[in-house]
Amino acid sequence: MTEKELSHLTKLIKEVSLSPDADEKIALILKMASESITDDKIKGLVDKDDKRKVKSGILKFSKKEIDKMPTSLKNLFAHNDMIVRYRYYKGLFQARYRKNGMNIEVASTDFNTMKRKFIAKLCEGQGDTVQSKQSKSTVKFADCAQAWLKLKERTTKPSTYKEYLRSYNVNLQPVFGDYRLCEITRSMVQDYLFSFIDKGNHRTAEKLKLQLKCIFDLAAEDYKIPSPMNKIVLPYRQTKKGRAFTYEEERKLVDFCTQKQDNAASSALLVLLYFGLRQSELASLQVVEGKYLECETSKERLGKDVVVRRIPFTPVFRRVEKFVDFAKAKATNPRTIATTLKRMFPEHHPHELRYTYITRVKEAGVNQELVMLWDGHSFDKDVKTSAVDRGYTTYSEEYILSEANKVDYTF
Repeated sequence: MTEKELSHLTKLIKEVSLSPDADEKIALILKMASESITDDKIKGLVDKDDKRKVKSGILKFSKKEIDKMPTSLKNLFAHNDMIVRYRYYKGLFQARYRKNGMNIEVASTDFNTMKRKFIAKLCEGQGDTVQSKQSKSTVKFADCAQAWLKLKERTTKPSTYKEYLRSYNVNLQPVFGDYRLCEITRSMVQDYLFSFIDKGNHRTAEKLKLQLKCIFDLAAEDYKIPSPMNKIVLPYRQTKKGRAFTYEEERKLVDFCTQKQDNAASSALLVLLYFGLRQSELASLQVVEGKYLECETSKERLGKDVVVRRIPFTPVFRRVEKFVDFAKAKATNPRTIATTLKRMFPEHHPHELRYTYITRVKEAGVNQELVMLWDGHSFDKDVKTSAVDRGYTTYSEEYILSEANKVDYTF
């Protein structure tokens, strides 16, 4: 018996050694080997019908020998150092091999054709298989993170991808980038996230936990390893809710913006206050017919149709309209807005100008479905109609402007 044939035989014995009747099966295999694998029959073990098969070394047994085998052994064939299981189901010979990073599945009405298909698929993926075997112990966290970032680059908006990339480069890559996947433990990740909690950066810890989970989920699927994120926990944190400006605070802000029109953020602050835009929507704003402000809703996902909102001018805005330079507001840097507002109101942040707008129009009694259309929300617990109902409703311009005229308050 040649070394290669001995290797096939050893592999076959290992394959059945874990079955309940292993001793009986092994004895049968050895008996068959002693009876059939002689110097005269060795050549018959290799299928000579196809030169490619001769090189690959597919073992053959006679029909009489196969009939003697238990069912669990009949549905096997050997290729190189692999024992491949197959079945005959609904007129098809079906073989499947999912080991050592490989995932091969073939079927054919003819057994020999099925084997040829298996070998062809094996050859096609041989390079990937070698890489997969190596990756289980050598692939680095940085490799998996880059693969995940490539997916996000194609499936999220540029601004979202830019933030993922920044978070990875600043936080994750310096800490985990050079580690192999098999070296990163749950305790390492847990201690890393707790370091942000200890500094009071709960929100950062939550974002990094989500990003790490996505990366390790991808790695677990690709390399068949357990994710260290499965038992990661963070302490509960009560989400801090924003609040609308008081009328006194609104007066102070308006006085500043109207008296200091040369300030880089003045126009943008008034637009955010009286139209409820998100800061990221300023760049798309434009004035329509001198009575509407139009912008693209920034909360839409990549691939979704762009939603354009049209927000009517209100009487309270008309009183400060002459102090607003829309082109300047459109080009204002968000950091300039945040810094200017913080100097006046340390306890407020720019998004609370949006809270203030929504609060004021609701207090004025504006139709709440219109409020949702103006502020770009898809859900409001106070609005009972469904999104379908709103989709079937087209409000007239006269009605929209009459509702906008309700927003006329003093402060």
